[in-house]
Amino acid sequence: MYSGSTLKQLHTLDTWFGAHQKIDRLARKRLAELTSETVAAMFPETKQIVHFEGVNGPDAIKRKTPAQDEPWHYYDPYDDKDHKLLDIIAAHHTNLVKALKAQNITRASFEAAWLAHAIVDGLTPAHHYPYESELIRLRGGAAIETRRSPKEKLLMPGDTITEKVRNNWQMWGDKGLLATHIAFEAGVALVILPLRYQSLHLAEQPPEKTKKNDYLLYFQSQAKKVAEARLYEQFYKTGWTPKLARQVRRDLIPILVDVVATVWCSALQEAQRKEKN
Repeated sequence: MYSGSTLKQLHTLDTWFGAHQKIDRLARKRLAELTSETVAAMFPETKQIVHFEGVNGPDAIKRKTPAQDEPWHYYDPYDDKDHKLLDIIAAHHTNLVKALKAQNITRASFEAAWLAHAIVDGLTPAHHYPYESELIRLRGGAAIETRRSPKEKLLMPGDTITEKVRNNWQMWGDKGLLATHIAFEAGVALVILPLRYQSLHLAEQPPEKTKKNDYLLYFQSQAKKVAEARLYEQFYKTGWTPKLARQVRRDLIPILVDVVATVWCSALQEAQRKEKN
């Protein structure tokens, strides 16, 4: 999902125009509804959480470093063996519990933000597309970790000029791999920019399974629900339409907000249980 320019000079602008930051703000309000006011006060405030988005978030790493050890937030909801993103979510959840228990507000803010980022990406239709395999194909079979410079990240290689042109068109041209991805996520950011919490259609209570701390199962079930709506496939065929924008605003965003808030709540409850023990 779009999190802004990831430039330090535009951090304040990104805070208000980034989709991840918007969802963080909505989810923090949702968290206050899922638990008591006293318990919610133990959790980082919105400003502290969104500080670790944009230039301080996972997306900024992709601009700063070679493609090694970067957070890779793609997920196949129909592949039971796809655990890479689930492991990332579980690691952030564990660290968030530890930070909350230790009352380390800075670390808790970081873990809450990066946990939310991973969840939102994993629920975003554009991240259900087999992006990595397509990128490897356009790079002649070279693994994504071999992209050592901005040029190698942006420009596709080829043995001949014709092959380079073809590969880069499939990356950046009409319905290209990255062009389509960016257009979808930027569109979502614009669609939800004026959205207010009061207009979200959220369930009165989280699903029963989340009360047992099965937050990963909840994430998986909601990811599959999003995938079944085939929003990205619709976008690929028609681009942004009023109907698609309504579906994103009415169906997708409430899921993103609810899952982030529910997983945060799970970490908060687990930290409280460990404190009592």
